[in-house]
Amino acid sequence: MFVDNVKIYVKAGDGGNGAVAFHREKYVSHGGPDGGDGGHGGNIVFRVDKGCNTLLAFRYKHKFIAENGDNGKGGKIHGATAKDMIISVPPGTLIRDEETGKIIHDMTENDGADYVCCKGGKGGWGNRHFATATRQIPMFAKSGKKGEEKNLILELKMLADVGLIGYPSVGKSSILARISAAKPKIADYHFTTLSPNLGVVSTGEESGFVAADIPGLIEGAADGAGLGHAFLRHVDRCRLLLHVVDISAMEYRDPIDDIKNINYELKRYSPELASRPQIIVANKVDMLDTERVDIEEFEEFVKDNGWELVYVSAITGKGLDEMINRAAQMLKELPPMLIYEAEYQPEDAYVGASHDTVIRRENDTFYVEGEWLYNLVGQVNFEDYESLNFFQRVLKKSGVFELLEAKGCTDGMTVSIYDFEFDYVK
Repeated sequence: MFVDNVKIYVKAGDGGNGAVAFHREKYVSHGGPDGGDGGHGGNIVFRVDKGCNTLLAFRYKHKFIAENGDNGKGGKIHGATAKDMIISVPPGTLIRDEETGKIIHDMTENDGADYVCCKGGKGGWGNRHFATATRQIPMFAKSGKKGEEKNLILELKMLADVGLIGYPSVGKSSILARISAAKPKIADYHFTTLSPNLGVVSTGEESGFVAADIPGLIEGAADGAGLGHAFLRHVDRCRLLLHVVDISAMEYRDPIDDIKNINYELKRYSPELASRPQIIVANKVDMLDTERVDIEEFEEFVKDNGWELVYVSAITGKGLDEMINRAAQMLKELPPMLIYEAEYQPEDAYVGASHDTVIRRENDTFYVEGEWLYNLVGQVNFEDYESLNFFQRVLKKSGVFELLEAKGCTDGMTVSIYDFEFDYVK
């Protein structure tokens, strides 16, 4: 079964708690604090699996939770850091934020590196960190930070240089089987192809390109008719389209009308996609009946639209080498494959969380609390200028400043957010 769009929940591990402990040994009755730190929680890491081309593994498993870090112990023994949770996905998978639909990351073969989607919580400090000249017996330690969590959409957009498009039963699968090692299911009836098929086409020596056979499109595909609508996303990355038509008109369809209809559906789905270069592949030339098809009119139509034309037969192999050579030559001159840029910004995870914010006032100090803020503080380095700016942007976008002003906070008053204090400036 081919699965190319799933929703999942991921959560990185929480950091372990720091320990409250004191040094004890023979003849030492009142040793100093020696509580160990908690271990860091495991990250959620996505990894490209080049041997996979479907999201079927996520059909029944939707929750992925990394392990928590171990708690610290006495004797300055730190808790163990948890292992990362590795989630394997096919190349070309887009990771989106479920709430906003924005792209977080594009998992492509060109990327190469793993992608850390959610960071594990930092381990809390043991009580030895809080010992001072005036506080020699700290009876407290710091709790571990919670790991990040997200609701995601995984959307597969196959990585193919060339896409074979066209009506059902025009011979796309047969062509792919002849020009590559792919073995798609082939039969003489509509919708034989129920999922996209990939094949590597060799052009000599070590060069070549990847071609995708996209299930047949029909009129209304952009609105969801037929099978093509579900797989239109898989031609989004294709740099070149091989538009296959049945030149024999065995089903009494006009090849010109077929081309017009398919391109109309492509344009409705994505004008940018419809503008991609095309080679018109007139298949089944071995069964051509010139009484049914006006070849001169057909060739004139293709020429007027600026497309290249090649006659082929998937049965006999006629014209396939010419088609491959033309495609390879055009690919050399076309821009590289589309890689989607990230649209999702880290602060988006916190914006809108103000309804979970509690503000209490003690004299001229305002204490701001909330689970989302607790998690946010754990991700911020307050000694770093850019990290501090990030923190302030989140507070502004999530409405914390407005809530403070509504509670009576004015310039010069102190705001405390989990041990981080600053003077409020409007």
